[in-house]
Amino acid sequence: MTTHTLQFFRDLLPAGAALSLTATLPRVLYLRWGSLTVRSRGSVATLSQNSAWHGQEAHDAVAGKAGAELYRWELHLGPDKDAAACALQAGLNLDPATAYLMRCDRVDFPPGGIAYTHTHQGGGIRCLLDGEIRVRVTGKEHLVRPGEAWFEAGPDPVLALASETMATAFARVMVLPAALQGKSSIRYVLPEDQDKPKRQTYQLFVDEPIDGV
Repeated sequence: MTTHTLQFFRDLLPAGAALSLTATLPRVLYLRWGSLTVRSRGSVATLSQNSAWHGQEAHDAVAGKAGAELYRWELHLGPDKDAAACALQAGLNLDPATAYLMRCDRVDFPPGGIAYTHTHQGGGIRCLLDGEIRVRVTGKEHLVRPGEAWFEAGPDPVLALASETMATAFARVMVLPAALQGKSSIRYVLPEDQDKPKRQTYQLFVDEPIDGV
């Protein structure tokens, strides 16, 4: 049963433009490029390229002198939200008896990097920043290019093959049990992959509990 909907947006703001987000819900902003000032309840945060912000209150996001390309994730209560404005949405089944967190991080692969067959302990939406990646899940494979987003449910085993010729990176937001704060959510499926070198690196931006779930 779907209890929540995770939505992903791309916002391209010209210099000085403001994005007013009035809904009170768990939200993550990741700045792809440019600069951004986030104002919420009297607090002010400044984002530079490749940084992120998390909050649940209404806020304004104002682009700097060069403008801003912003990736935005929102967690809504209930299924099947209006998808007209978002780039991708996915349903999540969250247990009301469990505490959750939102995690935003960046994963980088060198040329030829592999995320061996694995699962996660929660669902999330990824967006490719650079390079290319082939994602194999439930017997299907799709090629992802920069700017494209995809959803991974968590329990479905995934094999991800980064470009052989260029560095590859993606940003993601996952909704995970709060007990995983500060801990990895990945589990490798095949025994033979457990001890193989893992060449991907991680940059953690947000790992915060969320209220009202």
